[in-house]
Amino acid sequence: MKKIVLGFSGGLDTSFCVKYFTNDKGCEVHSIIVNTGGFTKEELKKIEEHAYKLGVKTHTTVDAVKGYYDRIIKYLVFGNVLKNNTYPLSVSAERLVQALHIADHVKTLNADAVAHGSTGAGNDQVRFDMVFHIMIPNVEIITPIRDLKLSREQEIAYLKEKGVDMNFEKAAYSINKGLWGTSVGGRETLNSKGILPEEAWPTQITAIENKEVKLSFNKGELTGIDDKEFSNPTETIQYLQSIAGAYGIGRDIHVGDTIIGIKGRVGFEAAAPMVIIKAHHALEKHVLTKWQSSWKDNIANFYGNWLHEGQILDPVMRDIEAFLQSSQQNVTGDVFVQLMPYRFQIIGIESEHDLMDSRFGKYGEMYTGFTGEDVRGFSKIFGNQIAMYHFLNSND
Repeated sequence: MKKIVLGFSGGLDTSFCVKYFTNDKGCEVHSIIVNTGGFTKEELKKIEEHAYKLGVKTHTTVDAVKGYYDRIIKYLVFGNVLKNNTYPLSVSAERLVQALHIADHVKTLNADAVAHGSTGAGNDQVRFDMVFHIMIPNVEIITPIRDLKLSREQEIAYLKEKGVDMNFEKAAYSINKGLWGTSVGGRETLNSKGILPEEAWPTQITAIENKEVKLSFNKGELTGIDDKEFSNPTETIQYLQSIAGAYGIGRDIHVGDTIIGIKGRVGFEAAAPMVIIKAHHALEKHVLTKWQSSWKDNIANFYGNWLHEGQILDPVMRDIEAFLQSSQQNVTGDVFVQLMPYRFQIIGIESEHDLMDSRFGKYGEMYTGFTGEDVRGFSKIFGNQIAMYHFLNSND
């Protein structure tokens, strides 16, 4: 009997995989769920029960929340990473952590094969496959949804035929929830026009009164909110999510180029990530020098794109992370943010490292660190070579 480790979420695709492997192929299935912050203890318990009802031999739950933050999320914050200036890599980042843990589980069980529920039309298949090829190169990779070219309707029909009891109406939308946001895919995102209905968003709007919050950063990491301190940054993120999510902040549709070359559209809600990234960026604009910001933007853009395409194991990523870490030495201070229904705005910052210090001058009004004559001479020298070029090459 073939022993298969299956990355399991309890949703439609992975539920199909269990039944297909056990009923149709006679395999021994060992399911594993890697929690990256998207599940409560109660939900994880229900997923475990669901897995055993479907017929798995064993089920394993891995708490990867802190490791997910330490290995990936903090660098996404340091880099202010937003794919196409829109998407905070909510799902693409967590898939890599999940793939690494699944590969470790395959080694532990000495399994014959590893399986995941990815379709043949998305990015996740590449992310999982690539990590598996690198980490467990001699293990067979099996992907029923991709290989059989199944639609969600076909999967639902199959599971109903097998007597599986689950919420198939909810299964009409593909929802992936984690510490760094939630993606929502459905019929409205399959075309170039369409917006998700209110009921499709996992977090409903319950807050309507404007609210100001203070975000405290220490060397680039969010450590407190409204003077409330937390034991680790993951708790801070979750707490901010509970506040900002109620406003419907961070809802959007991401349109991007997939790894496999087609355009893709997906809905997402990421209240805490969006507020944190924008607040962190605002603080950086005050405390970093011009060229620190410039080089960091270029490097962070590459880092986000390469991570999105599954290349977490490329050693260049460790080099970039070292740069990003170094850039955060003075990114310490408070950022004040006003939350409103569907949006937020940055009010300002306070930091002992703020380079917008009135002792050196006030932009457009007063200068104290130099004289007008200093600027006159500087302006002439600063443009000297360009002036020479135009003098020598002018046709007039």
